[in-house]
Amino acid sequence: QVQLVESGGGLVQPGGSLRLACAASGSIFSINTMAWYRQAPGKQRELVAGITKGGSTNYADSVKDRFTISRDNAKNTVYLQMNSLKPEDTAVYYCNAGMRLYWGDRIEHVYWGQGTQVTVSS
Repeated sequence: QVQLVESGGGLVQPGGSLRLACAASGSIFSINTMAWYRQAPGKQRELVAGITKGGSTNYADSVKDRFTISRDNAKNTVYLQMNSLKPEDTAVYYCNAGMRLYWGDRIEHVYWGQGTQVTVSS
């Protein structure tokens, strides 16, 4: 069974930093795009940043120049370095990944983590 497990959330003051990690485990052949989403209370879930297997990245305008997404393909892990955090970054952050589970698998299986809370407050 495939799982995505996030870690690294918490409470931080405005201007501070946090680093989130998300590790994929289970019977996985390959992982394509990995991404971070977030959902604030009363708002829709939104894409924060994504990274392809080859390392190409994209970011939401609201986090450009403050957040950095990276991945370690050997560890099936994606990271989100968040700097200069603002109160509006407060949300539950979810990891997302598209995977092939075996050689010849023609379906991209999409998995989500359970979410980790990030609270930015003084």
